[in-house]
Amino acid sequence: MSQRFVYVVSDSGGETAELVVKAAASQFNSSLIQLKRVPYVEDKTTLAEVVALAKMNKGIIAFTLVVPEMRQFLIEEAAREGVEAYDIIGPLIEKMRDLFGMTPRYEPGQVRVLDEDYFKKIEAIEFAVKYDDGRDPRGILRADIVLVGVSRTSKTPLSQYLAHKRLKVANVPIVPEVEPPEQLFKVSPQKCFGLKISPEKLISIRRERLKSLGLNDQAIYANMDRIKEELDYFDEVIKKIGCDVIDVTNKAVEETANIIMKKRKL
Repeated sequence: MSQRFVYVVSDSGGETAELVVKAAASQFNSSLIQLKRVPYVEDKTTLAEVVALAKMNKGIIAFTLVVPEMRQFLIEEAAREGVEAYDIIGPLIEKMRDLFGMTPRYEPGQVRVLDEDYFKKIEAIEFAVKYDDGRDPRGILRADIVLVGVSRTSKTPLSQYLAHKRLKVANVPIVPEVEPPEQLFKVSPQKCFGLKISPEKLISIRRERLKSLGLNDQAIYANMDRIKEELDYFDEVIKKIGCDVIDVTNKAVEETANIIMKKRKL
C-alpha cells in the first residue's frame, strides 16, 4: 500500500492537532501514514498551498485554526478542491461558546501560554526546595525573593506558597552561632524580607514542635533566654541588610505572602 499523507495545520505550534492525528493513526498501520506539520499559519496563501499539496498527494488535512476567517477559508478552499479537511478544535469552541454563553478569545497559542505558566510554577517549586533553609547560598542571588528569619517563622511553607505564584524564593535561617552567607548582604534589600515573631508565640510553636517529635519541650530550642538571643541577633542581621520586616506573629502564610507581593508589586 502506498504512503498516505495527513497535513497537520495550525495557527500555533500544532502539537494538539498532531497528537490527535497520531492517536487516530495508531489505529492503522501508522508507518504508512505520514504527517506533515504546518505550524504558525498566519495567511490564506499558505492555507491554499496546503490544500493544493493535499489534493496532489490525495491526502487529508487536520487542522486547529482558532481565527474564524482562517478556519472558514480553509474549509471552503478544501471543499472547492475536493480535499477532506477535518476541523479538530473549531466545533468544540463553538459548542462551548453556545452552551456556556461565553465569548472565545480567538487567539492562537493559548495552550502554549498555559503550558509555559505551568512549567514556570514547577521551576519555582523546585527552586524553593533546592534553596530551602540556606542549603545553598548561591540561590540567594538568583532568587526573586529572599526570606530571612529564625527557626519556625514559616520560612519553608511561605517559600512554597510563593513558588506556586511562580516566584523563585530562597530562605535563610538566622542562628547566632552561624555567620550569615555573604550573598545575603550582596542581594538587593528590596528582594529580602525579614520574618519577625514575638518571643511568646515562638516559644509556643517550638514547644509544640518538640512534642510532635517526641522530644523534651524544655530543651534549649524552646528556652526563652535562647529565643531572645536569637531574635536579638536577627535584628542585627536585618539592620545590616536594610530590608523590610514583616511581623508574622499572628499571620497566616497567605497573609504574609500577600504583603510581600504587594510590596514587590508582583
